[in-house]
Amino acid sequence: MDREEMWRHIGEQRSAVADALTDLRPDEWEHASLCEGWRVRDVVAHVGLGSEITAGTALRELVRARGDFHGMIRETAIERAALPTDELIAIVRKGAGLRRRAPGTSIKEPLLDILVHAQDIFAPLGREFAMPVEPALVAADRIWQIPAPFGFGAKKRFRGLRVAATDVGWARGDGPLVAGPLQAVVLLLAGREAAALPHLEGEGLELLGAGG
Repeated sequence: MDREEMWRHIGEQRSAVADALTDLRPDEWEHASLCEGWRVRDVVAHVGLGSEITAGTALRELVRARGDFHGMIRETAIERAALPTDELIAIVRKGAGLRRRAPGTSIKEPLLDILVHAQDIFAPLGREFAMPVEPALVAADRIWQIPAPFGFGAKKRFRGLRVAATDVGWARGDGPLVAGPLQAVVLLLAGREAAALPHLEGEGLELLGAGG
């Protein structure tokens, strides 16, 4: 997938998320997301911020957070989340036409970001939001590659296991199998085990503490 296709998918997914957000009830905005300690509205705020980020803004906020990268991400999202929900939706929708990415990241990061955060928002609400296959393949590859602390450290976390999609040709690692639909695999790699595990199978699940 070339850069133009990636930006097109990013824009389409941001627009689709904005459209789906208009259907949320007030109580759903306050519901816990898949991100521990984050409400749905906090994740929506973070998605909007991700489309606006500049090097200057990132540096200023990192200094304010005293060098705590993850603390910076959390605090900026919580501050933005205080906006009315219609403004949060408008910011996400505006992001569909923007082509910015955080300093030091590739174009693949905003793609995987919107795919994973869409699930963070809608999955705990019991609302389906399909993850398109081609972008999800790019996201799975990228998540597998990025080491911690700036990524998910998936390659290290799943060392000794073979993680595979059952609905498309994607697999990484060697060892006992953990397999399921690509969307569940992406969530697993991205640290959303609780949401992913009900859709996974294989002898490797016991090594994840999910077998029995």
